[in-house]
Amino acid sequence: MKLALDLSEAQAQALLARAKTLGVAPEDLARAAIADALSAPSEPLRAAAERLLADNAELYKRLA
Repeated sequence: MKLALDLSEAQAQALLARAKTLGVAPEDLARAAIADALSAPSEPLRAAAERLLADNAELYKRLA
């Protein structure tokens, strides 16, 4: 999957600087950051997902 992102100038500069410091391409750093975010969801995200599933449980039953 290809993904295009619009970064602010400050975000772009931070990404470039961090990638340079680590000795990797900016694209590789962004890919690694996304992989990390997807592999370990944060507690607030997990809690929100559980609330959403619980709140919509009846709807899911009717749709099944």
